[in-house]
Amino acid sequence: MRTLVIDNPASRMHRVPPGHPEHEGRYTAVREALAGLAQPVWHAAKPSGIAAVERFHTADYVERVRAACLTAGPSEWIALDLDTKVCRESWDAALATAGGAIDAVDRIMAGGADAAFCLARPPGHHAEPDRAMGFCLLNSIAIAALHALDVHKLSRVAIIDIDVHHGNGSQCLAEIDERVFFGSLHQSPLYPGTGAAAETGLNGNVVNLPLMAGTGGAAWREAFETGLRPALAAFRPDFIFVSAGFDAHERDPAGGLALLEADFAWAATELASLAAEFASSRLVSVLEGGYDCPALGRSAAAFVHALAEA
Repeated sequence: MRTLVIDNPASRMHRVPPGHPEHEGRYTAVREALAGLAQPVWHAAKPSGIAAVERFHTADYVERVRAACLTAGPSEWIALDLDTKVCRESWDAALATAGGAIDAVDRIMAGGADAAFCLARPPGHHAEPDRAMGFCLLNSIAIAALHALDVHKLSRVAIIDIDVHHGNGSQCLAEIDERVFFGSLHQSPLYPGTGAAAETGLNGNVVNLPLMAGTGGAAWREAFETGLRPALAAFRPDFIFVSAGFDAHERDPAGGLALLEADFAWAATELASLAAEFASSRLVSVLEGGYDCPALGRSAAAFVHALAEA
């Protein structure tokens, strides 16, 4: 697949308190790992406009996050929830993360590429329409999905979440919009406590595959093949979005699954195959979790390399 990397250097400016797991070193680790790949073409992320953000988030929530960031003093953090902190520059980083995902959609729809990986932070899949949580400010994957539907007039899109944590914010979109399919493979029980198999959305457009701690690559792949692929094939999306979290890696401290780099490469190849079959090879992935920086970098590089080779 002709693959882009949409890079958001403003990610470095989203500073968090010392010891916080979602720190700027995550961005640096992935960027350095991806820099060693020959295939992708790189582009810089552009900030999103407010109107695009408000396709998913409420205007009141957007203003609350913006105001919190802009009122933070130098070297000060403001808490949006127990573990989601912002500094003055966090708003610019979040807008550029959402804008990068939107730009990826536009470039692919214009025929400039088949796939894109958005290298950015903060992550987004826990952010609900009116609530920040789980390190997430703006739900970039949901914002980009609605951009594809409403601006490019696509009929159906799919969001596949491979983060070890359930993407509760992205599921919110599928629960109110039958044009959106949401599928997630995640550890359970684990934060945020959502994602039961019984949560099936509107006419089955939500598929949750909760997995026990200790699940390794073979069982994870089987769940993907038997639980996710048939539902996605039945939905037949016009575009596939991927919440590309790599905290299901066996070395990651935030979860208890036991995936390896080869499993993320396999997932990328399978997702590329599905995109080619149903979605005219249109696929955008956005970085979510991953908190062991060496494993994160290797996993992201394996994923992007597999996309480019698919």
